[in-house]
Amino acid sequence: MHIAMLSPIAWRTPPHHYGPWESVVSLLTEGLVERGIEVTLFATKDSETKARLVGVCPQGYEEDKELIPKVWECLHISEVFERGDEFDIIHNNFDYLPLTYSKMTKTPVLTTIHGFSSPKILPVYKKYNKNCYYASISEADRSHELEYIATVHHGIDLNQFTFREKIGKYLLFFGRIHNDKGAREAIEISLKSGMRLIMAGIIQDEKYYEQEIKPHLTSNKIDYIGSVSPEQRNKLLGGAYALLHPINFNEPFGLSVVEAMACGTPVIAFNRGSMAEVIHNTKTGFLVKSIEEAVNVLDYIKDINRLHCRKWVEEKFSVDRMVEDYINVYEKILSK
Repeated sequence: MHIAMLSPIAWRTPPHHYGPWESVVSLLTEGLVERGIEVTLFATKDSETKARLVGVCPQGYEEDKELIPKVWECLHISEVFERGDEFDIIHNNFDYLPLTYSKMTKTPVLTTIHGFSSPKILPVYKKYNKNCYYASISEADRSHELEYIATVHHGIDLNQFTFREKIGKYLLFFGRIHNDKGAREAIEISLKSGMRLIMAGIIQDEKYYEQEIKPHLTSNKIDYIGSVSPEQRNKLLGGAYALLHPINFNEPFGLSVVEAMACGTPVIAFNRGSMAEVIHNTKTGFLVKSIEEAVNVLDYIKDINRLHCRKWVEEKFSVDRMVEDYINVYEKILSK
């Protein structure tokens, strides 16, 4: 079996800091290689992998603003499909654009849909519904207008997350500074509870940051520390009292939620999207519907067994489980 793994090129694979799709692709690629499966990874030239690396774009276009994203995306994707017949399966992790290249090759194309940025992208998925295979990353993120071969929850490398038995003293917001992720709501929960809040993540919406976040940073209760490295992420997640995930959209999966629980840290999340699949309500955190409810359950966080949080992730969200699930999907495709 020879897999062509198509990664995004916004960031390096694996990313230095932010880059959830690239991170998942890296974990999957390395896991497949460890099992003796031949993989050619199509990613930025500066990516790091034990697979065969093919790079066209010198580095992530989010890291080099001189690069025009659409130009390098076209060059990157075409490189895969012009060589498509060399592979048994092309595994697309690049959203909908590669589907428009799929008829260039007879090789089956599996697309992991990492979330729908807008319902307006559905026409592309619908057009290639009968020609390609789709995997969802949660049951909640499926569209009733598409057919799927499987749901494969993301897995994480548990070695990157240290279990900490001792409960922390600060609240943590870990994600994009954007309305979707509920950054402002996290601040409100902090202010109403009187607990310190640390915020980490890239600023995806500059206007939102300036209007909704920055004015609160004068308080000694709210700290924004920017994007962090994997080592800092491990310390922040493990040292928190709870992770706040008060989302304003239907979360497709929620990597930071799983990563926090891997460190033993419970999560308080608005019950939208995949959250009911990812969090064991009252056992690894709380699913709530409002800021007031989030504040009210803060007292109950100390009753949660932090070891249970870790074991929940070990059982359901390990990278080994994800890799095995995808191997099963590949074999199912090839058997057809």
